[in-house]
Parts: sequence; C-alpha cells; structure tokens
Amino acid sequence: MTNLTVQDLALSFQPPLPLKNAHLMTLIPRYVPREISLTGLPQESRLFTVEPQSQLQGFCHWQTDRKAFPTVVLVHGLEGSSESRYMRGITAKAFRSGFNVIRLNQRTCGGTEHLSPTLYNSGLSSDYRAIVKELIHHDGLDRIWLAGYSMGGNLVLKAAGELGGSEPALAGVAAVCPNINPTVCAHALEEPRNWIYHRHFVTKLKERLRRKASLFPEKWDLSLLDKIRTISEFDDVYTARDGGYRDGADYYDRAGSRHVLKQIAVPTLIITAQDDPFIPYSMFTVPSIQQHPNIQVVAPRYGGHCGFYQGGRRDEDPYWSENRILDFLRGMRPNRS
Repeated sequence: MTNLTVQDLALSFQPPLPLKNAHLMTLIPRYVPREISLTGLPQESRLFTVEPQSQLQGFCHWQTDRKAFPTVVLVHGLEGSSESRYMRGITAKAFRSGFNVIRLNQRTCGGTEHLSPTLYNSGLSSDYRAIVKELIHHDGLDRIWLAGYSMGGNLVLKAAGELGGSEPALAGVAAVCPNINPTVCAHALEEPRNWIYHRHFVTKLKERLRRKASLFPEKWDLSLLDKIRTISEFDDVYTARDGGYRDGADYYDRAGSRHVLKQIAVPTLIITAQDDPFIPYSMFTVPSIQQHPNIQVVAPRYGGHCGFYQGGRRDEDPYWSENRILDFLRGMRPNRS
C-alpha cells in the first residue's frame, strides 16, 4: 500500500458485477453471512463520563499490556451500535493486528438510553474529544486512533479538527462515508430513490425517541411524532432543539465537520464511494479537502454506502474498507500522487 497512490488504491476495489449497483452494494453486505464472533478477545465494559449526567458505554478489548500497544476507538453510524456487524468485524481484525480496540455506543444507542438525558446527534464531537483526553490523561495511552462510519465518521473528523494539534497522542483518524455536510446529505437521503433507507431511519428514530421518552417523562412532546414523515422534520422538531440548536437548518449547518477539516493536524483517511446513494461524492472534491496536507481521500467508483464488498481475492476477505483502515492504522498510507 505504501507504493500506491490514492487513485491506485481506489482502483484496487473491484466489486462483483451485481454489486456495481449502488443500492445492492449498500444492502447486500449487511446480510452476507460472516464470522463476527469476538470469542477469545478480552472484553471490559466501561462507562465514559462525557458531560455531567451523560455517559457513553464502551466495550474495551485490551491487549495484555495496554500501554505498550496503540488504541483504536470505533464510532458507529446513525441507528447503529457497538454491536453492528461492521463494528464487530473491524474490532476482531484490529485486535488481532496488535491494537487495543474500544467499541463505543453513541448516546442512547445500544440500549443505553438511560445513560444520558439527551438524544444523540451529528454534532456531539465533544463526547469523543472527552474520551480521547480520558484515555490519554487517565489511562496513559500515547497512540490513539479514531475511526468512524457515516455519522460516526463525521463525528471523529469533527473531533480531530477541534483538537487540532493539542493532543500529540492522537495518532490519526479514519472515516468511511462520513456525512461531513448534513444539509446536503439529508436532502439526498430524502430523494425518492432512497426511500428504503429513509423510511428505515425515520422509523428507527421514532422508536428510539419513544423509548427515551418513557425514561424521561415530560421531557419531549410526542404529540407531533406520528405526523413526522421525513428525517429533516424529525431533526427540526426533536434532534435540533434537544441538542441546543435553533432549528434543523442550524443543526445541519453547525454539526458538519466540513467547518473544521482545515484544522486537522494528524494523518486522516477518508474512504467514500462515488456512487454512495446519500453521501454525495461532490462534497469531497473541493480543494480544501483534496489539497489538505493531512487528508487522503480514497474514492472508488463503486462501493455504495459503507458497502465496499469486493470480489474474490486470495490475500484478504471481501471487506475492503475494513482492510484499508487496518493498513492505514499500521502506517501504510497511500501516496497523494
């Protein structure tokens, strides 16, 4: 990988012919049987206090001497959890490659609704800054990587931009299909061709809010919930106000990592697909990203949304983006040109 350019690396992704359809690529890898058991890996459940009254649950897989090994902190996407297949898949690979691994649940996710009085949102990068600082200053870890998927990708990029060079122990960041501009991504998600994803997210968000409201009575007015049909309506009525934003438009604008990418001071890998149904590739083609000295964008023509399921190769399994992240964590970075 060290001798490949980002263009060569993108071309190295070769999907099976049927999965050149972006929707099939997005959906099918989620149902292909794969070994995601973490049996044999040490595991410790830990609560990270990120604000007064707010905690994030992490599942920590420590090497025998945690201080002697690098650490990767994983953040899932919208309506995912620490148990999502991609989270478990990359955990096993990273641990067996010599990393400590921490699988995080975002606020309210993975059955943690009781651990915070607020909802989760795309702007809560302060949670991950707090966790990085705790791992550095409490645990004494000196090589920490952040890796996130979709919404989680935006969050880790935003956290890295806000940290800048203030924490030398932050070694780098990897993001897969990050929604760096939520305004653009929400609009794309609501296009008719994306109805299957859109309906899934809206349904799940409503279900989560009802569970959350049952734990915190009278905090949210649910009288409008049944009338909501779009994710932008949900975010305008609930997510934005819960997160302290003026409205949905203000939330979408301020939550995007695009505002702070220029401040990233560590090696950063963004993997995204040119055919992603609701993370438009055009967001990543701007000079401020393409010419950033610390950011490398690897963008295969195909890949769907966080799919990247490749055809048969003798040297590795089909989960191409996981393998590229592992290469990156090991220090095998593509050349810019």
